[in-house]
Amino acid sequence: MSLPDAARARGVALYTPAERARRDATIWTVVQGVLAPLQFVAFLISLALVLRYLWTGAGYEAATVSILIKTGFLFAIMVTGSIWEKVVFGQYLFARPFFWEDVFSFAVIALHTAYIWALMAGSLAPVELMILALAAYAVYVVNAGQFLWKLRLARLQSEAAA
Repeated sequence: MSLPDAARARGVALYTPAERARRDATIWTVVQGVLAPLQFVAFLISLALVLRYLWTGAGYEAATVSILIKTGFLFAIMVTGSIWEKVVFGQYLFARPFFWEDVFSFAVIALHTAYIWALMAGSLAPVELMILALAAYAVYVVNAGQFLWKLRLARLQSEAAA
């Protein structure tokens, strides 16, 4: 059974026709489409810098700045994403099709925020901070996978409807 057939068999559609029209008409869809890959690039660069620091002990400052930049993208995409959900689904968070992605996003935000707090408070050593960042990044990868799956599902459902 193909993906659209499986979704249809369960009676699951990501968007109603009205929601799809709002999604396609709002600038927030474009904003999300720009921020998501920028955040991913920031993640890849930061991951490399964090791993470099953990392997060599060099580049702590660069790794720290990269984590803060990645976190800035995360906060921006979360705020704009909640506006997107409000426009498309009528609520800022936990809309039916993205409920679990939003739940997991809060875990991602919590870990990134814990990193910032620990950095500012000086409560963790540099290596511990980098390990916390890696934990945040691991959860981010899972969350990004959730959204990529939904993007693929939406495309397949659009193709099936056409």
